Amino acid sequence: MCGIWAIFGVDHPQKFCADTFTKISHRGPDAWRIECHSKMKNHCLGFHRLSIVDQVYGMQPLKLHLYPDTVLLCNGEIYNFKSLKEEFNFNYETFVDVECITHLYEKFGFEGVVKNLDGVFAICLVDIKRKKIFLARDPYGVRPLFKLRSRSGVLGVSSEAKGLVSVEHDLNGEEKTLTPFKPGTYEEYDIIEGDKTKFVKSFTFHEPGDRPKFKPFFAYEDFAPNDHLKNVKDLLTSAVRKRLMGERRIGCLLSGGLDSSLIASLLVREAKKQNLPYKVQSFSIGMGDSPDLKAARKVAEFIGTEHHEIIFTEEDVANALDDVIYTLETPDITTIRASIPMYLISKYIQDNTDTTVLFSGEGADEVAQGYIYFRDAPDAKSAHAESIRLLKEIYMFDGLRADRTTSSKSLELRVPFLDLQFTNYYLNIPEELRQPKDRSIEKYLLRSAFDNEELLPHDILWRPKEAFSDGVASKKKSLFVIVQEIIDRRFTENYDPIVATNKYPHCTPMSKESLYYREKFEENFPKLADHFLPHYWMPRWVEGVTDPSARFIQHYDAKE
Repeated sequence: MCGIWAIFGVDHPQKFCADTFTKISHRGPDAWRIECHSKMKNHCLGFHRLSIVDQVYGMQPLKLHLYPDTVLLCNGEIYNFKSLKEEFNFNYETFVDVECITHLYEKFGFEGVVKNLDGVFAICLVDIKRKKIFLARDPYGVRPLFKLRSRSGVLGVSSEAKGLVSVEHDLNGEEKTLTPFKPGTYEEYDIIEGDKTKFVKSFTFHEPGDRPKFKPFFAYEDFAPNDHLKNVKDLLTSAVRKRLMGERRIGCLLSGGLDSSLIASLLVREAKKQNLPYKVQSFSIGMGDSPDLKAARKVAEFIGTEHHEIIFTEEDVANALDDVIYTLETPDITTIRASIPMYLISKYIQDNTDTTVLFSGEGADEVAQGYIYFRDAPDAKSAHAESIRLLKEIYMFDGLRADRTTSSKSLELRVPFLDLQFTNYYLNIPEELRQPKDRSIEKYLLRSAFDNEELLPHDILWRPKEAFSDGVASKKKSLFVIVQEIIDRRFTENYDPIVATNKYPHCTPMSKESLYYREKFEENFPKLADHFLPHYWMPRWVEGVTDPSARFIQHYDAKE
């Protein structure tokens, strides 16, 4: 994990470094660098580094002696960089995983880059000799990327929107857009006079469920014919194993639910096989008597982690709320709610431990139909289509939450459930096998795959889905209620839907809570909600629901 930043086509680009480039310094506290290539004048490339792989020679912008006019910025982890070296006989100059991108580009062109990468990435590659710029983002947007584009040809790139807002404001009177870069795509630009840019093309290289083009970590010939349970088990194990690369301490987030518990258990098992020189740390968060703390404690004892419990209070929520909204760069309701505990747990990890890399269970609900509302899907085809939609949009919701909360505290998150080979296989299992069993047991196929593995206690493996705000809360009061009370104290006036609609016609706030989020968002990212959020995250197939919480779905028994 790191922060990349670049700007092309502006006079004196260094003027933006102080109040834009520095806004993403949390993504890379170990080192930073600003560079301008001698053959270009009106541009800057910047990098904030969190050193995980090759702590000595892994600094960026990366230029190789063999290709001195090809400059690379990449926030990512490329899991197959060693196999690419062997497959194509690349002569690496460093041990850093992203170096393979430059070699792939020089051998195959940029389309050959994105089709051969097994990993997560946000890329800005500048070819000075050919006067080209390429941007790309991994298929599920695990690594963030924002793009600023003006009619005159200014191009800005940043890992987070806050790194470009000041530039956007500086382009007074000029038509421009600041938007998230679409996952699974790459764009090509020509560099023209004054280092301005001219858009050439955009290309989609991956859709959810597509079979990856790269040589797989887990060979397809090793699949068990028609044995979906074994293949799911083997592929998820492989997804965890490949993500153990790095030179910093690895730990895991552990809520005690199925997804994080399964990943934590696999992580501990694979770490032992690789003889990691430390005990895996696990982290859970909740109020004093929360269900998640109790379940996570049971899992940690079962799998043998060095476990940490973080207890938060209503005061902690109140103190963190505004910072969370700024950190996330979204006014989305459920994303903000769910991010508060994740932000607090990340702060604890940063302040109290030496763990830098974290594994978590994000992506399982989207891939494996884990949300409670999937029980109401009218048929298997509709459920599959919803799973695909969620995966296409995960970078604006759960993926965004996971990245921003952890990266704000200089931590790198890894998400095995979004592994390309795993998702390709799982999404192509017959649709009816992936639905909740008997409209009551979500992720039945995934649970069954590990039922006889003794990875988890049986009641954890089959623990029902719970709303996050209830799982981390005390028996007395849920996080949902706590947030409502905080905002009631800060917003004393009544919510008026007509006023809210007139002020914010796009993604109109539907409650006092969502209006508060929108107002705080606009303070830092004015008039950008239209570009950042197409709609609020909401459950499907539920009539009359205007709040995203699972508490309002008929199948869910909410706790106060």
